[in-house]
Amino acid sequence: MNFNDLQDKKKVNFDLQSVDGNAFALMGGFKRQALKEKWTKEEVDCVLQECMSGDYDNLVQSLLAVTD
Repeated sequence: MNFNDLQDKKKVNFDLQSVDGNAFALMGGFKRQALKEKWTKEEVDCVLQECMSGDYDNLVQSLLAVTD
């Protein structure tokens, strides 16, 4: 699974502003919503891995790339 391919194909209905800005809260909120919207575990793990591949700004930008 490639993050760049995934971000072009799928979006999660998740508002980052509705969650505490803590990195763990953002990733947990994304994960819960993505699974609720029938994303596979592999797809979710791909996004979370991308989130953790850099700093906080990278995390936010990665989540923004896959959310509506």
